[in-house]
Amino acid sequence: MAFQTSPGVNVSEIDATTSIPTVSTTGGAFVGQFQWGPVGARTLIEQEVQLATQFGKPDANTYTSFFTAANFLAYGNNLRVTRAANTTTKNATANSAAALQIKNEVVYEASYFSGGGGFGEFAARYPGALGNSLKVGVCGSANVYSSNVTFQNGATANAAAIGDLVINTTGNTVPYVLQGDYVKVGTNPYLQVSSVNATAITVNTALTVAVTGGTSILRKWEYADQFDSAPGTSSYTSNKLGSGDELHIIVIDEDGYVSGTPGTVLEKYPFVSKASDAKSDDGSSIYYPVVLFNNSDYVYWGAHDSAGTNWGNTAPATTFTNVTVKRSLSLGGGTDAPVTDGDIQLGWDLYKNADVVDVSLLMMGEASSTNINYVIGNVAEVRKDCVVFLSPSRASVVNNAGSEADAVVTFRNLLTSSSYAFMDGGWKYQYDKYNDTYRYLPLNGDIAGCAVRTDTSRDPWFSIAGYDRGQIKNIVKLAWNPTQAERDTLYRSGVNPVVTFPGDGTVLYGDKTLQSKPSAFDRINVRRLFIVLEKVIARASKFSLFEFNDEFTRAQFVSLVDPFLRDVQGRRGVYDYRVVCDTTNNTPEVIDSNRFVGDIYVKPARSVNFIQLNFVAVRTGVSFDEIVGKF
Repeated sequence: MAFQTSPGVNVSEIDATTSIPTVSTTGGAFVGQFQWGPVGARTLIEQEVQLATQFGKPDANTYTSFFTAANFLAYGNNLRVTRAANTTTKNATANSAAALQIKNEVVYEASYFSGGGGFGEFAARYPGALGNSLKVGVCGSANVYSSNVTFQNGATANAAAIGDLVINTTGNTVPYVLQGDYVKVGTNPYLQVSSVNATAITVNTALTVAVTGGTSILRKWEYADQFDSAPGTSSYTSNKLGSGDELHIIVIDEDGYVSGTPGTVLEKYPFVSKASDAKSDDGSSIYYPVVLFNNSDYVYWGAHDSAGTNWGNTAPATTFTNVTVKRSLSLGGGTDAPVTDGDIQLGWDLYKNADVVDVSLLMMGEASSTNINYVIGNVAEVRKDCVVFLSPSRASVVNNAGSEADAVVTFRNLLTSSSYAFMDGGWKYQYDKYNDTYRYLPLNGDIAGCAVRTDTSRDPWFSIAGYDRGQIKNIVKLAWNPTQAERDTLYRSGVNPVVTFPGDGTVLYGDKTLQSKPSAFDRINVRRLFIVLEKVIARASKFSLFEFNDEFTRAQFVSLVDPFLRDVQGRRGVYDYRVVCDTTNNTPEVIDSNRFVGDIYVKPARSVNFIQLNFVAVRTGVSFDEIVGKF
């Protein structure tokens, strides 16, 4: 406290309530190929429905990635997903000739949010051919919303029994009417326009009542019924003495590739504004490029309508250009491309820093040995707070009858030794409800899910294997069900078999890490125990930084750590422990070098891998007390 120079009472607080923080152990991470979604960004996904919406439903090129993530979500609800994409994967745009890639919101905001991107009025929000299915409709004025057209005198429209009917307007252009609009001629019902030119409007259905020249035609925008009324002037702009700033925007799944049904309305934005400063009553922006940026799952704004010469100006005293022709823009030019190992590795680079993103379970999906070794060596071994879950190559176990064990071991031998990696031995056959077919899929998403189940039902230091916590969900059959001899071959190489037992389900039947050196850390439960201990105690230790290395600080450190380890011991995580933080390890040399040392000794609990049952037959009349202890 500060020294006082005159009499008085000084009050201060000292917080001595520091405690051990809790840490997450169930957070997963996955990098893969998807047909939609942000590229090069971490997205939190909590359930499979959200995964399908954000990253697109699985197709022939993306199903392995999709179901690896979806299978993990069957066990947990905390998954960070990153989409990897090649640089040749492009966004669909209103100007399909302007090929470009807008990876994510950060890229768009930095380079395209101010306009002038050269890709037209709108672009698909994410790269990929799926964006080619999108159409954006814009209603920029009340005249576009609905209007009257009058036949030129002498023109006629006759009732027809079958086929399309042409409403002739010879010598007079047809204002406002475009393909897709609806027109009502005389007492006929509204009919949709199939085509239009300077002299004729063709409707899809024949008129039921003939009409003559001078008859009034009522037309309306094809999506007028999706909105309550025509756009006009917002309250904000009206109060600023401006006018005509409102417009309607609608996003359509024109080809049906997004929703499954062509023409499905995906999004509607009624009464948004052309004024860059316009706000709603609650103070949020209603400027249409901002509204799309903040709310749309499908499109970005790129440029104003060329006829909207003052769109984007501020509202005061501005009469916004009344665009008299509707805009119906089909996006195109979106492309897909296979991802490379380099694309996947760039995605995993987003998870290198433990201070930036907190994840514990890294799933590889279907991955090459190159990518697996990269993630083990450059992510898990650097962070030291997570485990990589991986499966053998598809070719090792699918349609490789009789050679599966040797092929899996061969694949394993391409991988580095690490206690931060866990390899299962197979793939599973699973139903794909999105495409009504069956797929072979790697098991590592499920195995990481077993770790979540273990954390939820017990603790991270329990083994994730066995009949209780190692049951595999959503499986029709294994690609390969290893025999006892094959399981022995796998386990000697650090590969954990997954086995189907009749009546008992499909079970993870091993808990070895990929560490080849025999030690406690060649078991997943021990590795995850130490991850928790190191993560928790390291976080608690931060509060000792810049304190004095004296008896008080050392005692405070022990008082923090000891109750936590005692609790872990009570929850069967360790057999015994000891915390040393005194003058024996904080010597004068340590203190003078501004360091602080705490030694924590732990005897980790071990899982049972082998059970020996001895049955002993004894003669009648012999006391068991005489026999017990001899065998």
